[in-house]
Amino acid sequence: MMKAAQDRQKSYADRRRRPIEFSVGDMVMLKVSPWKSVLRFKKHGKLSPRFIGPFKILERVGKQAYRLELPEELTGIHDVFHVGYLRKCLGKHEEVVPLTEVKVDEKLRYVEEPEAIINERTVNLRNKVVELVLVKWKHHRGPNWTWENKAEMMVKYPTLFEQC
Repeated sequence: MMKAAQDRQKSYADRRRRPIEFSVGDMVMLKVSPWKSVLRFKKHGKLSPRFIGPFKILERVGKQAYRLELPEELTGIHDVFHVGYLRKCLGKHEEVVPLTEVKVDEKLRYVEEPEAIINERTVNLRNKVVELVLVKWKHHRGPNWTWENKAEMMVKYPTLFEQC
């Protein structure tokens, strides 16, 4: 009965399993370890992205491993990965922000930069008036503009208001 149960469970698993193969020159995303309190590949935290890349496959090593072309920022990491850590890159390579344009502070956090101020408005709260500005951000996914406090933005980015 134990053998029958094992065979039944194996047949269920085999229905969903599919062989994954890549060819040389394909662009793939690399899975980043989501373990708690582990800092790898300059990513940390629960809401950090699970995949980084895309990276180009240079060669196939063995049956289930591939050598990737990693940038200089990741030189301390071995460049051969198991196929389980790779996913096919579905986006276009031209739409990806190069790592050289991304700024990271000393605690390895992403530093956002404003591109321009689009609009201004004043909001009346119960007992005070708050001035807001609509800021367009560089290298931002999704809607790349947000309403920010004008006084805080003037302190952080004074050159942005000189352009207006």
